[in-house]
Amino acid sequence: MALIVTGDAARRLARAIASDINVYNEAKILRGLEGDDLFDLLGPEIEEGRTLYKKRVSPELFEQNFFDCALVDVLLKVKGHIPSKLW
Repeated sequence: MALIVTGDAARRLARAIASDINVYNEAKILRGLEGDDLFDLLGPEIEEGRTLYKKRVSPELFEQNFFDCALVDVLLKVKGHIPSKLW
């Protein structure tokens, strides 16, 4: 499989991976937000997603933090209504 070399495609991949993490780990995400340990609880899932993302995009795009931005947008932004010490 060819490496992704455009920013738009890298962003789409990052959001798709973050969406999968969100869909398959909803209960963990809610528990992590409420207990202020989201990144500890989701550590393995996030690292698995990051590894997949890194394998699929060019090194230059990986360094641009699209994956981390997608995590914030998909896992955190939409859950601002949940009581959490994070906000």
